[in-house]
Amino acid sequence: MDMRAGTEAAMTRIVNVLGSARLNHAYLFANRRANRMKMTVQDGTGVWLAARRLNQFKFVWLSDSGKTLALTWQQLGAWVLGLPWQRLGEAGIISAP
Repeated sequence: MDMRAGTEAAMTRIVNVLGSARLNHAYLFANRRANRMKMTVQDGTGVWLAARRLNQFKFVWLSDSGKTLALTWQQLGAWVLGLPWQRLGEAGIISAP
């Protein structure tokens, strides 16, 4: 997805790829360098579009870009902060790999 895209372009991309945009589901996009991301959420009354850029490091992204993944709210929060969300366990504790 073009990282310059707004809410309408992001929602159009979601619907074209997945067939629909589900309420209260977050859809995440990252650029090729994995230092920028956008998150789109449809909450029933409107569409939220949030963007984040990391000045250092990268977001940890899936190797298979066509795959969907369900995250917990704690994992989503860790991912947005640039933390190792895959190792997030019980009570928000990050474990060793």
